[in-house]
Formats: sequence, structure tokens, C-alpha cells
Amino acid sequence: MIRDRVLALLRQVADGTVSVDAALDRLARDPIEVLPFATIDHHRALRQGYPEVILGLGKTTEQIIGIAERIAAHGDGFLITRATEEALTALREVFPPLDVNLLGRCALLPPAEAPPPGRGKILIVTAGTSDLPVAEEAAMTARAMGNEVERLTDVGVAGIHRVLAGAETLNRATVVIVVAGMDGALPSVVGGLVAAPVIAVPTSVGYGASFGGVASLLAALNSCASGITVVNIDNGFGAAVAASRITHASIP
Repeated sequence: MIRDRVLALLRQVADGTVSVDAALDRLARDPIEVLPFATIDHHRALRQGYPEVILGLGKTTEQIIGIAERIAAHGDGFLITRATEEALTALREVFPPLDVNLLGRCALLPPAEAPPPGRGKILIVTAGTSDLPVAEEAAMTARAMGNEVERLTDVGVAGIHRVLAGAETLNRATVVIVVAGMDGALPSVVGGLVAAPVIAVPTSVGYGASFGGVASLLAALNSCASGITVVNIDNGFGAAVAASRITHASIP
């Protein structure tokens, strides 16, 4: 249940078209829905501005579809992350308007009422092409939450002139998400170039000594550029949610 629907219900109570008891009954039924394999939080949008997001990892295709159907039945759209290609194909058959991003392993069914737009743009910067799956997860998440997304792709420090050439794009961003594996140096570079908030996403891309992304995680945590926020390894979703909260912070 999103805020606009609650507001409409309260106005109906105020003008007498819906009784207090009927409104209370509707609100009481709405918060959670218990399935054999999941407990769905239908009030997530009311509290946080966006419905519960479905993590596809570890779920069967049938479970993902079952949760998605119940969220959609409440009039909400849904976002699914970390889904297999098999699950995404099956979901597209059930929900023909579904927007699928195979590279990012995500799927989006837009809600009936679009979320309020974020202020400005979220810029997603990738160090290398191998970082794109995490970046695309971030991009779809940010877009799902009402944000305009821009990209700078493959501008890692191995050719630092590439990111410097994107200075104009960097400087017009409201929030910058920097996705980088290997030595994880790019967030520090970007953090020293812009005034906007920078969110670093270390990725598991790299050779043996990168320790599955730990090297880039530690580099981001130890950045000499001030004020960089760091999310967990490969967590494009978490970075986009944080960025979206920044772009919506000044919006009533």
C-alpha cells in the first residue's frame, strides 16, 4: 500500500464515503501476506516509498512468480534482483509488460502509480566492462525508484584520461555510484573530482590477489578522498537504494 492510496482512503473517511471500521479493516488486512514460503510486507512502500524488492537468489522460479503475483495483485509493481535467465524468461510469460535486464539479472514491473521522481541524476561509473552486471543492477534499481540514470562506462584508472574526459558528466550528477573491482582505485579518483556524494561498489572482478573483491572493498574503505560511502561487494542494489534516498531526501 503506497502513501497516495492511504491518503485517498483517509479522505474517504473524512468525507463519509467510507466508514471508520471499513477503513480500519482495509488497513488491518493490508500489512503482511503469509505464503507457504514467504511473508510479504505490503506496507514497505508506505514506510519507505517503494514496495518490497524480491531477491531471486536462492528462490525457485515458482517461488519468485508466486511472490511477484501477490505484490502485483495489490496494485504495486515489483523489482526482482539476482534472478536466473530461466526465471526471467518465465516471469516475462506471466507478466508481458515486464522490463528485463539480462546482464543485470533484474526484472521490473512498473507500479500503477509511478514513484516520485528523484532530484537530478544518478550517475553510474564503471571501471571496466566486467563490472557491468553489478552496474546494471544498480541502474535498474535506481530507475525503478524514480530516478534518472546516466552512465560512464569502462573509465578505470588503467587509462585515467578516460574518466577525466567525463568531467562534465561527473559534475552534473546529483549522486555518483562508482563500480570497480581489481585494485578498486576509481572511487578515490572520482571522490577527488566531484562535490556530489560518491557511493563505492567494490566488485569481485579481479585476479587471485583481489580475494574475490576484498582488495577493492578495503581500497574503498581506506580511500583518501573524503566522504565516500562504501557498500558491500557486488551490491549494486544497495548502492542504488542509498543513492535514491539521497535524491529523494529534499522532496516532501
